[in-house]
Amino acid sequence: MRRTAGRLACAALLLGLLALSAGCAANAVKPWDRDLLAEPQMRYAPNPMLNAVDDHVYFSKEGSTGGMDVDGGGCGCN
Repeated sequence: MRRTAGRLACAALLLGLLALSAGCAANAVKPWDRDLLAEPQMRYAPNPMLNAVDDHVYFSKEGSTGGMDVDGGGCGCN
């Protein structure tokens, strides 16, 4: 009884891994869709100037750089 339960669990795990690995292959970007992904609206920060101002305000008040190229302390005098 334990042997069949173990085999059933192994088969279910194998089937699950197979289903997960097959699902990732369908997510490739087709060459004719790449022009849509290159549009300005698809960037991480669609408005770089607004993003830079928000980062400056945040890091000036926070007093940390957070991995960005921002200088200054927490006094807001930069």
